Amino acid sequence: MVRDAIVSVLSESEKPMSVSEIERNVEILLGPTPRSSIRSYLRLNTPGLFAKDQRGVYFWNASPLARKTEPDPATSRAWSEPFREGNAMIYHQECIEWLRSRKKHSIHAVVTDPPYGLHEYSSDQIAKLRTGKGGVWRIPPSFDGSTRAPLPRFTTLTAKQLDDLSIFFFDWAKSLLPVLVPGANVVVASNPLLSYLISNSLATAGLERRGEIVRLTMTMRGGDRPKNAHDEFQDVSVMPRSMWEPWLIFRKPLEGRVQDNLRKWKTGGFRRISGKRPFGDVIVSSPTRKQERDLAPHPSLKPQAFLRQIVRASLPLGAGIVLDPFAGAGSTLAAALAVGYESIGIERDEKYFLVAKLSIPKLAKLHISEVV
Repeated sequence: MVRDAIVSVLSESEKPMSVSEIERNVEILLGPTPRSSIRSYLRLNTPGLFAKDQRGVYFWNASPLARKTEPDPATSRAWSEPFREGNAMIYHQECIEWLRSRKKHSIHAVVTDPPYGLHEYSSDQIAKLRTGKGGVWRIPPSFDGSTRAPLPRFTTLTAKQLDDLSIFFFDWAKSLLPVLVPGANVVVASNPLLSYLISNSLATAGLERRGEIVRLTMTMRGGDRPKNAHDEFQDVSVMPRSMWEPWLIFRKPLEGRVQDNLRKWKTGGFRRISGKRPFGDVIVSSPTRKQERDLAPHPSLKPQAFLRQIVRASLPLGAGIVLDPFAGAGSTLAAALAVGYESIGIERDEKYFLVAKLSIPKLAKLHISEVV
């Protein structure tokens, strides 16, 4: 909490701040806070997170004050031309870079399944995933002749990787906020082990937490006996078998009342299933079908039967643009296309971008009988 408050204070400042200024602003956010804690965080996270100039004042490393004047190789690379399919557009680009160039108040909802951690989608880990050897990705055994999708081992993330995750999502949310219209829903897939970190980062950045959607589905996570001691502890599971997936619900603060926001921005709530039936926060969902995985090979592909319900509900009046800033194989855009919405996707990995170009029209055309 202290670290996130310091990041919030420094990221909002257009000039470097002294320690005493930082202390005063942190106490405004958190209330009485031991000054020794604030100084410790500054000392321990400089120069990794915070930067200090010769005058003994600090600024956030991600702020314009700390950015290098020379081009950043990660963002000056050549990106492919965007691809359009009907009302869906996908960009091959880095999402925060794209958000910072996007016009203010131009996105009406976000539905996304981001990398739960940053480490598993780094270039070296993706290479190991694609070869099926090593890395944090676990390749579950086949079952009943069906090859199961790989799963990242989130329990292997280090303290620094968890810290990087928290910082990334704070920075992402800060970049996202100006682009959203007031009242825009932000629905973010997560998992029970890491959702608290992502939720805290989004809330600290200024989004309003509005609960979460429970996707009821059996996964391959948990339920295992102790490693290398299966026989000795046959009646013990290290973790409960995971039978649900949290999708965090956030919202950009409203302008006035809900009714005012709906009239001006067409946002501020969820679209009902029918006049008599509201959209609910528990959705029974089967695992992604083999047919869909064949059309859109991606380790985190979510089923169209589930995504179409989420996407449809995200625009309360059925009008606006849905954004997926971590588009992967384009399944969210396909869902938006299927329900008649305009959508934009961002994907930085070139191979997944190419997969999405092929899979979006095919997934959108699938007949999904489970959607109600």
